Order: sequence, then C-alpha cells, then structure tokens
Amino acid sequence: MVYNSPEIEAAIKYIKSNLHEEITLQQVANHVAYSPYHFSRIFKDQIGLPPHYYLSALRLQKAKELLIQTDLPVRDIGMEIGQQSLGTFTTRFTQKVGVSPSVFRHSASNVTQHLQQIQFKSDISLNRYNGNSSQTVKGKIISPNPINGIILVGLFSKPIPEGLPLYGTILESAGEFVFENVKAGTYYLLSTTVITGMNNSEILLTESTLRAKLEEPVIVQPHQETPQLNVSLRPPRIDDPPVLISIAVLMQQYLSANIEDGNL
Repeated sequence: MVYNSPEIEAAIKYIKSNLHEEITLQQVANHVAYSPYHFSRIFKDQIGLPPHYYLSALRLQKAKELLIQTDLPVRDIGMEIGQQSLGTFTTRFTQKVGVSPSVFRHSASNVTQHLQQIQFKSDISLNRYNGNSSQTVKGKIISPNPINGIILVGLFSKPIPEGLPLYGTILESAGEFVFENVKAGTYYLLSTTVITGMNNSEILLTESTLRAKLEEPVIVQPHQETPQLNVSLRPPRIDDPPVLISIAVLMQQYLSANIEDGNL
C-alpha cells in the first residue's frame, strides 16, 4: 500500500473543506508550509494528478451530489462549483461524467433496475478500441470478503475514473478479468463496486463503495506480454480521486452489449 505524506493529506482536507471558495494554489501550499512549486510537484508525485486537476474533479463530484440531492437548476449548480457559463459547465460535466447534467439527474430513476438486470449475467467487455498491434491484458480482482453486487473494472487514460474507460467490464464477483484487443499505450487500472441494497444516490455518487487502484501505470507494448494485473478491493481513502464516470452509463453500456451478444 502507498502512503501519502501528512502534508498532502492535510492539503486534501483543506481543499475538500473549501470547495465553495475560490481556492488558489498559493493558499493550499501556504496551508502546508510549502512553496507552490514544491507543493505541486509533491502532490502530483503522490496523487498522480496536478492540484488544480484534483480540485476540478472534486467540484464536479460536488455538482453530482447537488444534482441528485437537490432541486437546484443546472445553471445554479454550475455556479456553485465556479462555472459562470452554463455551456462550459455542461460540456465539462458531459466529458468527465459521460452524460449531461440533466441526464445524470434523471438516471437515478432506473439505476437500481439496471443493477438487478446485470447481476448473474455473463461478463461482456466494453472495449472502445480495436486495431493492429493489440494485446490481451489479464488481471484479478481480490476481495477479503464475498461481494454481494457487481465489480466495475476499467483501464483509463488518467489515474482517475472519468469519462468512459478505454477498456472495461463488469464482474459479478471477485476474480479474473480479461481485456482483449488492447491498443499499445499507457493506462491506469481502476475499479469500484456496487453493492446490492444501495440506494440510487449511493450508487450514482460512489463515495463509500469498495474500490481498487493499481498504483503503477499499465504499460502495454506491441508484441510483448503484459504482466498480470492483480489488485485488492479496499474501503475508500482520503486521497482517492472521485469516481466521476456515471455508473448508470457503464451499466447501460453493459446491458446493451449483452443484448447485442444475445445474453439478455
């Protein structure tokens, strides 16, 4: 397990406590007695993302909370997280979450139904790339206890689950997974869970779900076998980036892939 310095954890707590303010890099660095340059370098080394990127992700997660838990207009929610333009907020939200703010808000009505449909179905990959010089990537999700629900696993372009995974699948229990036709490149393996009995808000916000993260990037090279990727599910940590991608979108894609394959 990778442990972050007390200063970085203090900085994250400070950021989370001041999301409603216009936080500057200088303010956060001062809070932990670092220079802005030194703080930025240490933060990215330990978290994998620049401070401003991490802050932006947390604000989008806050927008998800407001969409699910309040009746505020979308424009007002955008302003709450510092986006003065409705168009800019909608574009950024859609890129990172996978659907527009209004679609995300209304997805709460059917997400538990999607979970029921998915359970006990054959695993179907949700790959977005195919082509030459591709490889098979294998791995294993390890869990200390049986999972009564589903496990979502994906390869992402950044060390944060935002946007649709480049390659992804849903498992009905801990165990092995396979991604076929993986294009050469650098990826980040991230996983989260949906447990039976969660309400719609808990599923869509994924703040308390078990998760797994491979600390090192996954390097896929042409004509070279990629080592097996083994990760263990664990409770969320303070330094975990938010799960921005809409779980509802991943469920819908999975169900569509099963229908096309004749499994539903």
